[in-house]
Formats: sequence, structure tokens, C-alpha cells
Amino acid sequence: MQEILSIAASNILSPVILFFVLGLAASLARSDLSVPEAAAKAMSLYLLFAIGFKGGVAVSGHGIDARLVATVVAGVLLSFALPLVAFGLLRKMTRLSLTDAAAVAAHYGSIRIVTFVTATSVLAARGITSEGYMVAVAAAMEAPAIVSALWLVSRGGQSRSADGDLWREILLNGSIVLLVGAFLIGAITGSDGLKEIQSFIVSPFKGVLCLFLLDMGLIAGRGLRQVRGTITPGLLCFGMLMPLIGAGFGLMAGLAIGLSTGGTALLMVLSGSASYIAVPAAMRVALPEANPSVYLTLSLGITFPFNLVIGIPLYVALAGALTGG
Repeated sequence: MQEILSIAASNILSPVILFFVLGLAASLARSDLSVPEAAAKAMSLYLLFAIGFKGGVAVSGHGIDARLVATVVAGVLLSFALPLVAFGLLRKMTRLSLTDAAAVAAHYGSIRIVTFVTATSVLAARGITSEGYMVAVAAAMEAPAIVSALWLVSRGGQSRSADGDLWREILLNGSIVLLVGAFLIGAITGSDGLKEIQSFIVSPFKGVLCLFLLDMGLIAGRGLRQVRGTITPGLLCFGMLMPLIGAGFGLMAGLAIGLSTGGTALLMVLSGSASYIAVPAAMRVALPEANPSVYLTLSLGITFPFNLVIGIPLYVALAGALTGG
């Protein structure tokens, strides 16, 4: 418990988290503070590019082995399975329709890259290393959850087909393309490629992350203001319980595979996070009748802050305690 509180305290008092809190407080207070959409998009592209490239470089030095393959397979299986768990909880804890429950569940099988990036910063600050190929696992965990959501809807008698438009939305989503592309370029160019652009993707990284999380705080605050009455106590509890359940599955998978402390913590983060980019875009195509105010607010306004303040410190401490790191 002391380790968890120590990590939580250092995490909460870090510039990254405090900028998110600033954005959230400013939005709830109805300040006119805002981040231009173009700037927010540019920061998002930068973060995806930097984390993908550095992950590829790490893999180039590590090589492909059985543990890498096992971790990617575990990530895909978790992404398929976690929406089923989330859907069952939602049907028990809330009064959401089948369609809304399936749409929300899809977000909790996919991943939130900003949570992942924040977790890597926390690990780096504590001197904890992790497997570079966890970036590949993050990319692999985007799409399977969407397939599970469509299966849940069709099982309930509302047939949906994964047509060309949906698969295009899933596989060619800009965030996935950039993350995977930067990862592959990093793997091809290796440490020599990193040296050429190190001053661009290493030193400025945390500063850009701070500004990006300021924008995320502003968006989360606006969402919370707009959906008062929509987010019931059951949904609120789900938004904090599901990340813990997902992280628990990630912990078991990490221990079974034999990942390092950092790798296990990151798999917990991936399993316990909720998408707000790729899945909402896919849900607009696949389940247009689902209520975006529910699934976006749960993902961005409840689960994301929960993971930043409580989840990540808990996952890092548990991973350290159970892996001996």
C-alpha cells in the first residue's frame, strides 16, 4: 500500500497530471481557455510518432522472439474478450440498451494511447524499463474489440455487418497508421535512425504531453458538463470498476508470459484503458444509433482521469510486487 501511495503521490504531483487537472478545472469553471484544434491534432500526431518510433528502435535491438509473439497474441485475445466482460457488467449495473452497452463495451477492449504514453513516462521517471514491442501490442489491440461489439449486437437480434467502410475506418484510422508506420520505421532504422532525430522526439516529449493533457482535461470537463443526468451511479461505478478488471486480466497475462515489471505494468495499462479515438470513429459507422455522449464521457471523463490518478500507480506497484522488480 505504501508503494502505491508513493507512486500515486509522485504521479499526481507531476506536471503531466497537473496540466490535465488544470484543463479539467478550467473547463468546469467555464473558462475560455482552449487549445486550437489544429494544435491538438499536431500534438497527437507527434506523440504517436515519437512513441511508435522509439518502440520500433527498441525492437530492432531486441529482435523477434517467442515472448514477443506471445505478448501480441495475448493482447489480441484480451481485446476480443474484455468487451464481453464489460457488456455483461453494463447489462447488470445499468439500464443501457443493448446497442449502447455494446458500443460502450467496445471502448473497454480497445486501448487509449495517451494513457499508454503517460504510463511509459511514469515508468521512465522511476527508472523502470519495459519491452519496446509493447507498442506493437498497443496497435494490435485496437480493432478486435470493435468486432466483439458487432458480434454482441448481432447476437441480440440487431444484425450488423463489418462492411468495407467499417474495416477501412478500423484499419486505416490515422492513429493506427501513424503508430504502426513509425514503429516499422524505427525497427528498420534502429539506433542510428534514433540518433538523427533524438533531439526532436526525446527532449520535447514531456512538454508536448503536458500540453496535450491540458487539452484532454478541457475536453473531459466539457463532456462532464454536458451529460449531467446521463451518467448514472451505475455507469460511474462501471467507469472505475472496469479498468481494474481489465488490468487484472492484463496482470495475469503478463505474469504467465514472463514480462518484465515495466512490460507487465504496460499490459495492465493497455487492458485497463478505454479508447477515445479509433473506437468512437468506428462506432459512428457501425452503430450510428448508439449514444456518443455516453461512451465518450465514460471513456474520457471518468476512466481516463481514474487511470491517471489511481490506475497507473496501482498497476505499476502491483507489477513491481509480483514480478520482483
